Order: sequence, then structure tokens, then C-alpha cells
Amino acid sequence: MSQELEIKNQQELKETNIEPSLAKTKIIKGTPDVNVVPATKMGRFLRGLWSYILITIGTLFVACGVYFFKFPNHFTVGGVSSLSVVLTHYFPAINESTFMAIANVLLLIVALIIFGKDFAIKTVYSSLLLSASTLAMEYIYPITESLTGDKFLELLFTIGGIAIGSAILFSQDASSGGTDIIAMILKRFTSVNIGTALLITDVVLVILGAIAFGIEIGLYSLCGLVIKSFIVDNVIDGINLNKCFIIVTDKDEAICAFINNELHRGATVSMCTGSFTHDNKRMIITVLNRQQASLLKKFIRVNDPHAFSIITNSTDILGKGFRIV
Repeated sequence: MSQELEIKNQQELKETNIEPSLAKTKIIKGTPDVNVVPATKMGRFLRGLWSYILITIGTLFVACGVYFFKFPNHFTVGGVSSLSVVLTHYFPAINESTFMAIANVLLLIVALIIFGKDFAIKTVYSSLLLSASTLAMEYIYPITESLTGDKFLELLFTIGGIAIGSAILFSQDASSGGTDIIAMILKRFTSVNIGTALLITDVVLVILGAIAFGIEIGLYSLCGLVIKSFIVDNVIDGINLNKCFIIVTDKDEAICAFINNELHRGATVSMCTGSFTHDNKRMIITVLNRQQASLLKKFIRVNDPHAFSIITNSTDILGKGFRIV
């Protein structure tokens, strides 16, 4: 009798064009996702405010790396500032500020066309803040020579400040302008990541800097570029890091209720069967940020200690609540 019922169910599923295997899968939607841009004006304002706070922090990191460590040592580790230093060496009739202004205006126009006005507005804000903050540092604490006399140590601080700051800016779909825009264009139209794109766009400046200021500065700058590309990628991955959960359990309703109502996330639930015990259980798949992941692990440990959980790091999530496909 049960076999006849199963055959009948499969025939009904075929008539409605639904695969039998998919019929056992259901989506747990949950409450509104807190990571989607809020619908209220206040929610959008707070989201935008937080984005500009992060842009400010990232720009100040770049400014410190450039002013305190890059300028005194003439490191050409990328950016329009490096290009301006090199060009002024060959064309002394035009100063660095003029070269920077021309290059930034042209690149911002290109960014506006390709990435839209939101990116351009953020980049203009970051570029102006970078210029203003370096001028303020020059007024408050003038530097005429290296702080420590150790070029390699100061190279590390140069790269650290610029790379961390640039990664924060990239995470907010912004940049400090200059060659960062070229890197983001390369990333948009090719398969290279941000770190590699920055390396490609800045390596020419290293060569020009070596010719202008000597092989020692060129080698230091080359080492800096390589380190910078790795730091940028790792910092971006750290900012975008999420945890993917695959949970095999027979208490799926309690776990899904916690994910939906407490963590405000969704989950996918499907039937699964153990290959050894042949027990029927539920498999839950969900993606959470690090704070939410810690709460879910504690909940499972207390409420279902026999659940089998696989937790993996994921830095590139597409879809509602994460990146738009």
C-alpha cells in the first residue's frame, strides 16, 4: 500500500513538473534580513553614515602611511602621488600638485562613467580628505627626513598603512583615487583580484622610480608592491569573511527558529539519509557573519550536541543580504 502511495506521489510530482528530489527541499525565509539596506529613511541614513565613517578611517590609514613613511623615503609604491613625484623629476616646470590634479580629474571622470555616481562621490570625498589630512599633518608635524633611518622598517609601515586603508575603502566600493581606480576597472572587466590589479597598475611606477631615484629605492618599492598586493587581498577577505554552516540534525525546527528569529537570517532545509545508519535527518544550510556564527555554535552545542556541523570560511557570497548578483 505504501509503495503504491509513493508511486502515486511521484506521478503527481511529474505532472506538476517538480523533481521528486526537490520536493523534499524547503526554504526557511525567516524575518527581514538586517543586512539588506533598510527601507526607512533613517535606516538608509545610518547605513550611509557608517559607510562614510569607514571611508574616513581607511583614508586616514592611507594618509599616515603616505606622509610619515612614503614621502621622506621617496618610495614609489603606487598611486598618483608616486606618479607625480616621478613626472616632476622629468618635467620640473610642472609641480606635483598639478600632475595629481590632472590625473585625478581624468580618472574620476572614467570612474563616474563605469561605476556610477555613488562610487565617484565616495572617491571624491576620500581624495579630498587624503589631501587635507596630509596637509594638516605637514602643518602639525613637519617631516624633512626619515623618522628612523631604517628604510625597510619604514617600507613596512608605508605598505601597512596604504594597504589596510585601501582595503577598507575597497570594501565600501570607494577608493582614494588615482591608480586605485585603474585597479578596480581591471577587476571589473577581468578575472584578476584587487591585489593583483594594483600590482599590475603600479609596477610601471616602480620602474620609473628606479630610473629616477636609483636602484635601491626601486628594489625597496618593488618589495613594497608585492607585500601590498597580499595585504590588500587578505584584509578584504577578512572584512568580507562569512561562515557557511552545513548542519545535519533531527532538531531542524528549533535550529531554524533560532536562525530566523534571533539571527534574522534565512536557511535552506532538505532531507538526508545516513549511509551507515540509514536514519532520516534534516540538513540545514545557512551563511552567517562571524558574530552570528558564534551565537549559532553556542546554540547548537547546548540544544543539539549530537548534531553534525561543517563550518567553512567564505568571502564571496552572492545574493540577498550579501552581494547583489
